[in-house]
Amino acid sequence: MMTKQRWLTGLASVLALAMGSAAPAQTDSSLHDVVILGGTVVDGTGAPGYRADVAIKGDRIVAISRDGLAPESGRYALNAEGLVVAPGFIDNHAHISTNIDQYPLAENFLRQGITSIVASLHSGAQPYPLKAYAESLRVAPNVAFFTGHSYARMQVLGMENRAPNADELRRMQTIIADGMKDGALGLSTGLIYVPANYARTEEVIALARVAACHGGIYVSHIRDEGNGVLDSIKEAIRIAREAGLPGQINHHKVMGAGQWGWSRQTIALIDEARASGLDITHDVYPYAASASYSTVMFPSWALAGGPDAFRKRVEDKGTRARLEQEMMRILMVQRTGADLKRLQFRSVEAFPQYDGRTLADLAVDRGLAGTPEDAIQLLIELQLKGGFTAIYHAMDEADIIRILQHPLAMIETDGDPVGLGEGFPHPRSYGAFPRVLGRYVREQGVITLEDAVRRMTSLAADQIGQTERGRVREGAYADITVFDPRQIADKATYIEPHQYPVGIVHVLVNGVPVIRGGALTGEKPGRPLLGPARPGAVRADKAVPGCEGS
Repeated sequence: MMTKQRWLTGLASVLALAMGSAAPAQTDSSLHDVVILGGTVVDGTGAPGYRADVAIKGDRIVAISRDGLAPESGRYALNAEGLVVAPGFIDNHAHISTNIDQYPLAENFLRQGITSIVASLHSGAQPYPLKAYAESLRVAPNVAFFTGHSYARMQVLGMENRAPNADELRRMQTIIADGMKDGALGLSTGLIYVPANYARTEEVIALARVAACHGGIYVSHIRDEGNGVLDSIKEAIRIAREAGLPGQINHHKVMGAGQWGWSRQTIALIDEARASGLDITHDVYPYAASASYSTVMFPSWALAGGPDAFRKRVEDKGTRARLEQEMMRILMVQRTGADLKRLQFRSVEAFPQYDGRTLADLAVDRGLAGTPEDAIQLLIELQLKGGFTAIYHAMDEADIIRILQHPLAMIETDGDPVGLGEGFPHPRSYGAFPRVLGRYVREQGVITLEDAVRRMTSLAADQIGQTERGRVREGAYADITVFDPRQIADKATYIEPHQYPVGIVHVLVNGVPVIRGGALTGEKPGRPLLGPARPGAVRADKAVPGCEGS
């Protein structure tokens, strides 16, 4: 006959399981720490899903049972009936390199099912020295870092528009080498931004060779995503090939209506390079609008030397005429075209009341007709007053889908860590991964569930050398996301971005629940995922400064 104590313990387990978790009274060391029961395992490899229970002990998956596990076999039991049990999602690019410590729970990422975030910084600061910062973190997700070309250039050349001399180049190479020795995955560039776009290709190759000899990869926000996108992808391919390391194109896109459809050619360039033996791939976020700084609306020469130098150029009549002419081309060809509503402010330094509103709103309030010529004058004024960040509605949905369907396209947010209600973020910061699973898998069927999960998990894990993550398999790290495939969807919009997605039920990082039953637990089990991304490729190269002792 069942004792009262055993009956109560069993009842508590069943009731808690129904709520999403259970904590049996036993303390037997043979117990698993967590069991995930009743779910369909989509293991991250692209293979068909199957019904199985998953057991975790410590930070590892220790058993996957198609025959089932008892709820009382784990200290905690998580209910996954009707849900998908997948590897934790890996965000290929997000802006966390120096501020993740300020958002240790990273809630807007966790609620997308993201368990690891890659800070492939391209345009800003980086932790330096990297290792000390990475090891100091107490955060919920795992984090990985790159060492940045922009940072190295700023330290040595500031905002100067010129090539480095031999000594300056060696100093930049030393900064890259320091980052690689401290655990960076490779070199990242943002060649669309100042001051990085002052660099010639040869400068980037020289720095990428440093990353290569330390086993790194090369990741780039390419130089031009508008009518120069084909040449820019060719440049990224050349850098990877001549430096001797794998390449990756961050947030692959085609900007400007005149270039819509060019994703056929950009993908062909990637496929052609791979056919020739080059390891090159790409990632994408599932939105037809980008977000960036005001600087992308200006020719790079106009911004050289910083704000005071920009002001002097604007005040010179002849220089201003040249500036306005080149800005018109950027506006009409590269970016949003004549429709000023397509430029939506995120943050305006001088006029915060326009955060979330558009350039068209500003023009109307000034009593202007809202012509492209009006846009140029307003943009110059705003740049003189500190600049802005904006969302640029300049892409085509068909290109997004075509890139998303490429078998080597990984997923990223290109997002920021944000607090609920803080600022005016791009909706990708809240919804990129659920949007893929809801809109493009369930609603449109342009990719399968298993393939979408593969791109979010094993494909991304292997790219950064984390082969023990990104899979639901025995022995792998227990980074796991459990979601409802019938309900998962993004909710954030361009007008109301501060909305969490729905359908993410449980999330575990290194075996520890960080979301349980849809609720944040407050745990911070994340770890630094230190490089190099290709440990087998480490080599000494006396011809490359910083690589003599690799």
